[in-house]
Amino acid sequence: MKKLILITVLFSGISFCFSQTKTKDTITRRAVIGLDQKGNKVSFKPQTPPLIQIAGAPPASYSYFWEFGDGHYSKEKEPKHTYKKKGNATVRLAVTNNYDNGKPPATRPKTIAVTELSETDYQDIASIEQYDGFLLQKNREPMPDEEIVVVMSYQNLKDYSTNGKLYLFYNDKQFKNDNFGTVETRVHENEKEKLEENYAFVDDYDRHETYLASTESLAIKNNKIIEDLENLEQTLEQSKALYRNSKVFEFDSLSPKQTRNLFFTFKTTPEMIKDTSATLTIRGVFVPDRNYKNHKVKNLEMEIVTSHDPNKMSSNGIFMNYRLVRFKTLNFKTRFQNDGEGPARKIKLETDIPDIFDKSTLKIVDMYPKCEICPKNEEVNYSCLDTIVLKNQIHFTFKNIYLPGSNQKNVMEKDSTKGFVKYSLKFGKDFHKVKTKSRTAIIFDKNEPIITNYAVTRFSPGISIGIRTGYNYFPDQENPKSYFLGATISPYKSYRWYLQAELYYNYMESGSSTSTNPTLRQLNPPLVLSNGTVLDIAYVQTENKQKTVRNLAEVVPVSLRYSLNNYIGFGFGPQFSVALDETFENETTTRYFQPVFNDPNPPRQGEEITSARQSQSEKTTTKAFEKLQTNVFADITFGFARIGPSLGIRYLWSFENDFSHWQFYAIWKF
Repeated sequence: MKKLILITVLFSGISFCFSQTKTKDTITRRAVIGLDQKGNKVSFKPQTPPLIQIAGAPPASYSYFWEFGDGHYSKEKEPKHTYKKKGNATVRLAVTNNYDNGKPPATRPKTIAVTELSETDYQDIASIEQYDGFLLQKNREPMPDEEIVVVMSYQNLKDYSTNGKLYLFYNDKQFKNDNFGTVETRVHENEKEKLEENYAFVDDYDRHETYLASTESLAIKNNKIIEDLENLEQTLEQSKALYRNSKVFEFDSLSPKQTRNLFFTFKTTPEMIKDTSATLTIRGVFVPDRNYKNHKVKNLEMEIVTSHDPNKMSSNGIFMNYRLVRFKTLNFKTRFQNDGEGPARKIKLETDIPDIFDKSTLKIVDMYPKCEICPKNEEVNYSCLDTIVLKNQIHFTFKNIYLPGSNQKNVMEKDSTKGFVKYSLKFGKDFHKVKTKSRTAIIFDKNEPIITNYAVTRFSPGISIGIRTGYNYFPDQENPKSYFLGATISPYKSYRWYLQAELYYNYMESGSSTSTNPTLRQLNPPLVLSNGTVLDIAYVQTENKQKTVRNLAEVVPVSLRYSLNNYIGFGFGPQFSVALDETFENETTTRYFQPVFNDPNPPRQGEEITSARQSQSEKTTTKAFEKLQTNVFADITFGFARIGPSLGIRYLWSFENDFSHWQFYAIWKF
């Protein structure tokens, strides 16, 4: 008995261990701004909570973004800054948790008072001339319900002081919901926000084929230079067509070679798109001189993340229109970061390529580290990017490069440890409307692979309208005639399973006719013929004709269909018929024939007495929508199953007697 109790207790304990759940941590992690101030020189040191390591990921770490409250910023962990002016400065810190399972630590701004200018080793904001005087940056990738900081930097490259404008566009219209909510702006050189006039919209502008360049990381020293654009109105119209929200600022007295920074805090919404392969953009427009229309444009690309992982794959193939993608080029991007304690000399990206893409159309759009494309079948001793195309993969290999490690000694700039490959592909000749998933294995030198998230491409359902007409055959009814004409609606060129709805007008006619054999009868009262003859005996015949005419509205609210291939399809579902009107006609006719008494073979009817014929008609009409009929059907089509013309046969089983029938039809789907 004691053993039984012990075993019961033991199993109870095991059950408890497996069924326990972890209590949700509701305590907000916080980072504290620590500082050591001596006059106008301040040394900053953050106090951060412990990291929560993601299992299997590289070592968790924090990255930092400091705002010093005077237009300067730093990405160092423990920066030092010398203030140039007296007064109060509000210091902000944004901490990002890399390879960490928790949320980014929250911080509170701290105000410091600068009352003396004892140190003079202050520096101006760094030049961004290598970026053509205009740059957009972010402190991290966006996650739902978190904050990100965007820095807009602009520099006067002219030889005279200028007054200009800045535009910021955000919340891409290609996504249903806003991805960013309230925006906080921090200016330090008296930039003034303006309410700008409305712009004209250009609805057919293709966001994926914009001629405007994209801004990459600060680590990219060879970032594309954008030439001055002159058609400002067109740029603003195009931008308004792509984004829901915008902000406009005017600035004055920007000295030659002077650089300024604007800071924006974006609050990502809980409803923001969750697709981790999606790419968001924020667009900046810089007008150096308000007296002219010359301007510069840059897009800041951002990939949605569920955790702050620098190794990521993304695509712009989100909800594509299947009708229009035949000659479309899709862009993919794989980014990576060396988290080692030393530099990487060889980086290999083993990237999955779904079957719907034509690998022969591969083009390298951009990369970092910047290098040449390796020659085929030749070993070289300079930096290059090698591409090897396999059946289901493409391998990108950076050879003979130097990418510092984020934990490497004396490496202060985290962005210098990051890289990426951006490439494009076109669709193959015969590709289906299917969702694709691909990811990349990233190998630094001889280390274990790091596996990225999945980059997903999807097609929007699209709409296909079909015209359907045919003939109904009712085997259990007499002399049936039934024709129908209607329309169908379904997703455009769906692959395999899809849903379809249908609506028809159906004309249906059926009837019967019966008659009795002529019978010799005594007439009472007698018939008086037109010539005055009185007839008290005659042959009598009765005929009865019935006719039913129905005008029906037939609805298939939803049916499930399957395309076996491009030419054969199946389907089944319910069909409901409601009478718009139903007319029943019944006509009874009595005919009289004069007897022939001298006939050698009596009795025999003689000539019909047409003047004595009697007819009686009865007509009944049913009110509209008074009668509902339910059917269940299954059918098969032959022809072009997904789009175009095809022929079909459908059998409908009715819940009413005599109404089960066959349909023979033609359909053309557009």
